[in-house]
Amino acid sequence: MNASLGTAVVTGASSGIGAVYAERLAARGYDLIIVARNADRLKALAGKITQATGRAVEVLAADLANAADLGRVEAKLRDDASIRVLVNNAGVGTHTPLLDSKIEAMNKMIDLNVTALTRLTYAAVPGFVARGQGAVINIASIVAIAPEILNGVYGGSKAFVVAFSQSLKHELADKGVQVQAVLPGATATEFWDAGGMSVDMLPKEIVMTAEDLVDAALVGFDRGELVTIPPLQNEAEWDAYEAARQVMAPRLSSATPAERYLATA
Repeated sequence: MNASLGTAVVTGASSGIGAVYAERLAARGYDLIIVARNADRLKALAGKITQATGRAVEVLAADLANAADLGRVEAKLRDDASIRVLVNNAGVGTHTPLLDSKIEAMNKMIDLNVTALTRLTYAAVPGFVARGQGAVINIASIVAIAPEILNGVYGGSKAFVVAFSQSLKHELADKGVQVQAVLPGATATEFWDAGGMSVDMLPKEIVMTAEDLVDAALVGFDRGELVTIPPLQNEAEWDAYEAARQVMAPRLSSATPAERYLATA
């Protein structure tokens, strides 16, 4: 067996996108720390990966919406100097309209999609900077840039993930730390079941498998992309979108209001 490339931490790894990331990163030569609530699923996945690749897999059962569990994972990220990659995949979403959703559920979504992701990143990145190498892969969603598609809090939480990733890239570009935000479209995972809607109800032509999604995202990662949108066929559309944002950026602050907002006689 080849020497380890270091350790990759994958959250939300018990199924779907997270489980595929764990398998693919192990195949690339990383040992793993896999994190999710379901210990039995994690143990089964760990056994499967170790048998297939020979890599060491540590199981860390934790509910990242629980402060104590989150703290345990943060401590691991701070203290384990072998960690080279953090995949912030754990998250929750819903297709239920905003006004039909309970605020308690929306708050839990923010706790997991925003707060936990932020705290885990803050725990990992100082070590990456100190060692001069590391990577953060944040799983966002296409609703980050198309929030009208699904629930507005879900879209807002994923817009945070993209903005946070863009800022991290800006701050860490010269420190040996790679940052990538991955924006999946509809993907064949348990996400839909958790929201009370079967993925089979969606048009098949818009649903990607988790395997294809992760493989495409890793191509983007290898190319050093900051934002990877696996379903988007025409890369120029994203380039134009991002270029327009960059053009506006230096014009967004001024001592005087824009002329169109000045009162007229």
